Amino acid sequence: MKNNIFLIGTHWGDEGKGKVVDVLSAEANACIRFQGGHNAGHTLVINDKKFILHLIPSGILRDNVKSVIGNGVVVSVDALIAEIEELQTNGIFLDNKLFISQNCHLILPTHIAIDQARERKLGKKSIGTTGRGIGPCYEDKTSRKGIRILDLKNETIFLKKLEDLMEYHNFILKNYFHEDVIDIKIVADDLLTKFKLISQYIIDTDEFINDLCMKGGVVFEGAQGTMLDIDHGTFPYVTSSNTTLSGLVSGTGVNMSLVNYGLGITKAYSTRVGHGPFPSELSNDIGDRIGKIGGEIGATTGRTRRCGWLDAKVLKKSIRLNNLSGIALTKIDVLDNFNEISICVDYGEIDYESFSVEDLEFIELPGWKTSTVGITNYNDLPKNAKLYIETIEGLINTPIDIISTGPARDEIIQKINILDV
Repeated sequence: MKNNIFLIGTHWGDEGKGKVVDVLSAEANACIRFQGGHNAGHTLVINDKKFILHLIPSGILRDNVKSVIGNGVVVSVDALIAEIEELQTNGIFLDNKLFISQNCHLILPTHIAIDQARERKLGKKSIGTTGRGIGPCYEDKTSRKGIRILDLKNETIFLKKLEDLMEYHNFILKNYFHEDVIDIKIVADDLLTKFKLISQYIIDTDEFINDLCMKGGVVFEGAQGTMLDIDHGTFPYVTSSNTTLSGLVSGTGVNMSLVNYGLGITKAYSTRVGHGPFPSELSNDIGDRIGKIGGEIGATTGRTRRCGWLDAKVLKKSIRLNNLSGIALTKIDVLDNFNEISICVDYGEIDYESFSVEDLEFIELPGWKTSTVGITNYNDLPKNAKLYIETIEGLINTPIDIISTGPARDEIIQKINILDV
């Protein structure tokens, strides 16, 4: 039986999870998303065609794979329908392939309005959210006011819950943020109409997911990264859900004994989008150069990502926190033309007001000054590229099992087949 794999970004997201899931799904039976919302984006390049997925798991692009949106995901019906229609337009069929948990909470227009109003009010102290209503939706879930997809099955129950919740939201919008209120009836009619477009995909995913795991070959993918976890990340500059191993369990209901391998997705350098501390950040020409070569612009937000050297201290924390078995190192080709490459190995206290960091420590390695693009055999990598990879392995005491050498699905080195380990 094939392994079931838990896959997580090890830093602040944008590590290249989508491509790795796509590659693994060639031999997988299912891909399951367990948290976050459409504030995340996975970019995949297949036959020179770019696909950007926000809610639907990356495995949907494979004919043999069932793709599941687990109960831990918060869903914008508009974003979901737009994604479904784009996939269908590109010849991707979803019948008996896409399954959505009826327990997913719904993002309402008032969630979005509150999210954006809050960021404006915070000004320079804003979190840097995507403004898509993710945080307020999770807040209502936690306070037991939220509306789930299954509520749409009973129009009477749904209308009462929606009225109660949106009256509360509108009170806040009008009296605290001094913003326009949102018409409840328009939202109700819109959601009830659009529910008909997605109802065929809605199921109770609990037993379904565990049954898939009993057969093996399941890839679980999260959104964002470890350091954006609400409990273990750089709080308060984090997302509103558990992006780590704990989010896998709560976001799917999977029996953890069925998960055999943890894979951490790590970029060959570090990036961060939005506000918050970033110890290894390069606020100079080198950082700008990395960002330009790496195309570091958010697939969902369109925002330029901050760039820095690989943070090995964060990587070690992620390995410990997520019980990771191995690492997939992505975008090593971005570093092909640098004379010297550094790794951040340690630092002291982080100042959460200024984001300054004490006692930064780096080690410096020689660059390889040779293209690694498209290499598929580890032994064909330049000597100094292998030195860089093996130095990281020594620092984190964890094997790098996969190396991505370009954006296309075939530009990859798989040192082992982790589905069969």
